[in-house]
Amino acid sequence: MIAMQHDIPLESSGPNADAMAEAVSTCIRCGFCLSACPTYDVLQRESDSPRGRIILMKEVLEGAMPADKAAPHLDACLGCLACEPACPSGVSYRHLLSPYRSLVRERTTVAWPQRLQRWLTAQTLPYPKRFRFAARMGMIGKKLSALVPPVLRPMLELLPETLPAAKELQPRYAPMGDQVGRVALLAGCAQQVLAPQINEATIHVLRHIGLEVVVPTQQSCCGSLAWHVGDGDRAAKFARNNVRVFAGDQSSFDAVVTNAAGCGSGMQEYGMILRGTDIESQASDLAGKVKDVSVVVCEHADRLRLKRPALVHEGEAIVRVAYHDACHLANAQGVRVQPRELLRRVPDVELVDVAEAHLCCGSAGTYNLDQPETADELGRRKAKAVMATGAPIVVSGNIGCLTQLQTHLNSMATEAHPAPRVMHTMEFLSACLNESPSPNPILN
Repeated sequence: MIAMQHDIPLESSGPNADAMAEAVSTCIRCGFCLSACPTYDVLQRESDSPRGRIILMKEVLEGAMPADKAAPHLDACLGCLACEPACPSGVSYRHLLSPYRSLVRERTTVAWPQRLQRWLTAQTLPYPKRFRFAARMGMIGKKLSALVPPVLRPMLELLPETLPAAKELQPRYAPMGDQVGRVALLAGCAQQVLAPQINEATIHVLRHIGLEVVVPTQQSCCGSLAWHVGDGDRAAKFARNNVRVFAGDQSSFDAVVTNAAGCGSGMQEYGMILRGTDIESQASDLAGKVKDVSVVVCEHADRLRLKRPALVHEGEAIVRVAYHDACHLANAQGVRVQPRELLRRVPDVELVDVAEAHLCCGSAGTYNLDQPETADELGRRKAKAVMATGAPIVVSGNIGCLTQLQTHLNSMATEAHPAPRVMHTMEFLSACLNESPSPNPILN
């Protein structure tokens, strides 16, 4: 085991030192992770594999290597955690990567263009009103791309041609029929701007199965975008606020529901983000109540009333639907079965998996902004695999994946082979509910 407290040249290895040391010492260097790692698959360098990165982090933590030398390889990591289910030794890579990034953040040199991009991302994406304004400015910049600094162009390429109208969420929504429970919903940040219909569909499905839905008005960004790039202080600020907001009345919630894989895994790491603070215990308790919406709906699946989706040509007897595993849903939260079970319940649906399902699509929070070349390669491969299914609809459970898929599918589409429709799992389910409209969905 590495002796971080004695060898590390930094003043402190932080409150997650023991978990980091355990992750490093558990790795037996077997190499099973290499075939699971998307960046190793693309770059074919040992230093860009989980095994290689663990060795690099160990060297930095023991003072044998400067953080700057390891930084390019650690920055290139998606944080997709595909290495965890592939590891026979049970290395908890998540307990090493983000705490390490947070630890060395202020001790690595970052070129000013990338500092600008990271600052703009941190100041806009977690704040829906700011992000909406920035996105509108970005759409103008998209038309004048020659005048935009190269470091900002990946941000513009991911923007849609138009933004949907803003939709304000109400603080409470009544269940349809008999009430079976009460949940709180994390509304998300970029999702509220890019795809507000996802929250609408989520609330619709939750109400349909008899759940009252509470949307706390003082909630903030979950903090996962900051945490995954090593901005531990900012992540802790967001996490602390949400612990106050959601845990203040958490005894009356059956679950805190998330509908973005990255947000859900981020909230489930609140105990790690706030380790060593005065609210560590509360944070861990709240983290234990966080569930992806597909898990919650699956728990009440017998209450779903579903009909054939009216989303394709009537002449087609079977609707083929491709399902894409979001990394932070499948790997970080271990949620693979529930979304598939829900989709298979829909009449006349044939569910098809996407080839190379273990490989990340390249979105990974802000990765497609930080590492655009690798992200583009992974996005193209994922889109090609989706197109190969022949399915007219592709479904996933994360806004970043949906945006990445849409971008690359559109670039591949032809008149003969149009891009599949990209939908969130809850959007698809909502469109397949067989029900009469409820007259009074909002509770004051």
